[in-house]
Amino acid sequence: MIQGILGKKLGATQVFLEDGRVEPVTAIQVGPCTVTQVRTKRKDGYEAVQLGFEEVRRLNKPEAGHLKGMGPFRHLREVMATELGDVQVGQKVDASLFQPGEIVDVIGVSKGRGFQGGVRRHGFKGGPKTHGQSDRLRAPGSIGATTYPARVLKGRHMAGHMGDRRVTVQNLLVVQSDSERNLIMVRGAVPGASNGLVLVRRAKKAAPASATKG
Repeated sequence: MIQGILGKKLGATQVFLEDGRVEPVTAIQVGPCTVTQVRTKRKDGYEAVQLGFEEVRRLNKPEAGHLKGMGPFRHLREVMATELGDVQVGQKVDASLFQPGEIVDVIGVSKGRGFQGGVRRHGFKGGPKTHGQSDRLRAPGSIGATTYPARVLKGRHMAGHMGDRRVTVQNLLVVQSDSERNLIMVRGAVPGASNGLVLVRRAKKAAPASATKG
């Protein structure tokens, strides 16, 4: 069984449940993906499949050779799988992989915010704008002692590049699944911008479905 699928974040919306409650969800277009390679324990030491998603006009020669006869794909990602007896190269994977009520993890790349200071990046309070410190309001303050350890310790929170990192949001509830339109609706927020690539997989630390409901 294939444990995940590639998709595209469409954006946030809301759906009405049968009991009349409104559920905030994120719409994700998942697939259709094509199995481009199968990894087996006998040959590779583990079980997984490589999925191709979203066609592209051109490929370089190594990519074209690897995907010969299966079409040019923009994205290739490997996902874990079990019981690969029925899985074959060229097989299609779509939204029917997930059903309403399942718990999933969604992996994406967060929005890039560029170079940001400590106040925005880490929530620093800043210095008091008094006693002559009119320019210290958004300054980080001391970053280390001089005599000992006489250096800046690794991992010190400072200004720097913010966002544009791989983020995993765990234990999101699948509220709706539409295999005809290749859409799933998951409860809550998903990392990244609209139209960004995401990987939806079965939750590794699955909580009970009741724990994901408000």
